[in-house]
Amino acid sequence: MRIIWKIVLWIFLLLVTLLTLFPVVITILGSFKTNIELTTGATLLPSSWQFGNYIEAWNKANFSTYTKNSLFVAVMTTAGTLLVSSMAAYVVNRMDFAGKKWYVGIQAFTMFVAIGAVVLRPQFELMIKLQLHNTLWGVVLILISAHASTFFILLSFMSGIPKELDEAARIDGCSRGGTFWKIIIPLLTPGLGVSALFTFRGAWNEYLLPFVFTMSKPKLQTLTVGLANLKYGIAAASQTHYMMAGACLSILPILIVYIFANKSFMQMTAGSLKG
Repeated sequence: MRIIWKIVLWIFLLLVTLLTLFPVVITILGSFKTNIELTTGATLLPSSWQFGNYIEAWNKANFSTYTKNSLFVAVMTTAGTLLVSSMAAYVVNRMDFAGKKWYVGIQAFTMFVAIGAVVLRPQFELMIKLQLHNTLWGVVLILISAHASTFFILLSFMSGIPKELDEAARIDGCSRGGTFWKIIIPLLTPGLGVSALFTFRGAWNEYLLPFVFTMSKPKLQTLTVGLANLKYGIAAASQTHYMMAGACLSILPILIVYIFANKSFMQMTAGSLKG
């Protein structure tokens, strides 16, 4: 009976894997097809491999500029989110203050209640008052403010760090700030790695905010916005093959970040399974 359940489980996992990878495989294969071949959808494999699609996509979407803009938004958002979230998690986990439960409740509320485009107008008006509406810093600040999920991830990791280490550090004359940077942060590395992966991915794939903030500044557009410009070419002809090639190129930075954060991600998974 146990063998049957294992077989069923492996079949289920295999189906889930195939369903997950199928769109990626179709996109990769489609990026090497001609537009006519891709539109008709006659064959799975390209009849002739069009490697030039990637060159055209890079040139048409101005990938060099858009990639730098996306890297700026993703890296700054990741760094800011990790800084704010780790400090907030440290204060909530290690200190008692008035309104602590309210603060945690508000964080949870902002994570589970998605209001989406409703807040775009007030966010944009706020950035106008701060004179950041014509820069990518406005996008970065708004993305950093949506740090609730990262806060709870780091709060969970923080709970696993013994408080006795803080007491020992204070006995040795270390301040709270010194304890946070010299003791807590090194021990929090696995959680920071996992959080960095999720935050970078979210900032890299963000479309609506960069689109709204860069409508009057095309040179500040990010890669996700630039990819949309590949949809139509001369005479509004659809260029799906270029879009797929551009999408494959845009995946590469996420894969690189995952490779570096993979160890932390596996540590978190192993810890959750063990618990």
